[in-house]
Amino acid sequence: MIEGSFVASAAATTVALALVLALAWGSLWLLRRVQAPARGNPGLRFVRALPVGSRERVVVLHYEGEEWVLGVTAGSISLLSRKPLPCARGSAGADPS
Repeated sequence: MIEGSFVASAAATTVALALVLALAWGSLWLLRRVQAPARGNPGLRFVRALPVGSRERVVVLHYEGEEWVLGVTAGSISLLSRKPLPCARGSAGADPS
């Protein structure tokens, strides 16, 4: 009788775990789809972060056709630079300089 109870308990636990994993996967998939920028709008894109101290960093973002350089500290975020993104070059991608 103890064996049957153990098997039933293990089966119920396995089914519950599978259900939780399926819900987690579905939630992450949905969140990813909702947060993805629209195809016509590039949205906000993280490019790079460079640490400049123990809790300070310089962050580069692309947002709506512009490149934003931000200084990020524990207490504030400051805009250091904002400029239009360079136009896409030809397929060769050679640097003219």
